Amino acid sequence: MKEIRLAIAGVGNCASSLLQGLAYYSGSDREEALGLMHAELGGYRAVDIRVVAAFDIDKRKVGRPLEEAVFAPPNCTKIFHREIPPTGVTVQMGPVLDGVADHMADYPDDRAFRVADQEPCDVVQVLRESRAEVLLCYLPVGSEEGVLQYVRACLEARLGMVNCVPVFIASNPEWAEEFRQRGLPIVGDDIKSQVGATIVHRVLTRLFSDRGVRLDRTYQLNTGGNTDFLNMLEQSRLKSKRISKTESVQSQASPRLEADNIHIGPSDYVPWQLDNKVCFLRMEGRGFGGTPLELELRLSVEDSPNSGGVVIDAVRYAKVALDREIGGPLLEASALCMKHPPKQMRDSEARDLCARFVSGT
Repeated sequence: MKEIRLAIAGVGNCASSLLQGLAYYSGSDREEALGLMHAELGGYRAVDIRVVAAFDIDKRKVGRPLEEAVFAPPNCTKIFHREIPPTGVTVQMGPVLDGVADHMADYPDDRAFRVADQEPCDVVQVLRESRAEVLLCYLPVGSEEGVLQYVRACLEARLGMVNCVPVFIASNPEWAEEFRQRGLPIVGDDIKSQVGATIVHRVLTRLFSDRGVRLDRTYQLNTGGNTDFLNMLEQSRLKSKRISKTESVQSQASPRLEADNIHIGPSDYVPWQLDNKVCFLRMEGRGFGGTPLELELRLSVEDSPNSGGVVIDAVRYAKVALDREIGGPLLEASALCMKHPPKQMRDSEARDLCARFVSGT
């Protein structure tokens, strides 16, 4: 039976939504249902993804069965499918390093990280013993050292990787070459949502250019109440996130905006929003005869489920590449699924190229 053996680094809200989704789509009547961009991709369906290893550092998750840990605090994402079959996976203690911001300890137990009092496991050994094929990186924003630790483990244990966070690995030429030399695929960096703030901003920016409207200035302000937004209150952890989101939009602008005329990034933490993310977007431009055009948009989404379907596709692209012994960054899949890929493309172009990649043409 075909399967994709997946390891997860970071058992937060996104992992919770993913696990719920894998259980939800396991019914044959749901495989064709809404929420997935592809019911089948390269011969693999969502039901073919099997989680075989998981890592975290929170004391409420480490040592617990994965199907229980994904519902433990501080996770607060919407529960749309509580019944997750036993996975046989116990959450292992990962390396702490810079995986938690100092201010996170100042909040109540139901909101912040509480680091487990355990020695980190040997990540490479766990990956090898689990026979994992792809590592999915869900570490918090700003965890540069932590992400690199898992990158090295991937390379040593010979796994493909899907990097969902804005630490630049696939888009870093040196790391890209490391994966290429070992014949290991990587999809990255920084996951896009299905219909989220940045993808909507990209599409509208492209629309302005395609329709002959000169975009003069724009902003994207986001608020949320999950652990990701709490973590991002530490401004020093946001540098790569701002670069990732800004470049994703800038790549669709023609001409590119001056730095002072574009502002994109997380804005504030609102605890009662939980995993709901609200985006406020404004665009100012000039159309026919130089007449002004202004657009304002408010988008409200459940943040973690919004990327689940994209992750399922990214994992399947990585597995197809493994089957075909293709190493290095997957340019088409990265452009389609990630905010900061090695090569930016129009989303329509990336989608077409991904279809050709899967078909082998």
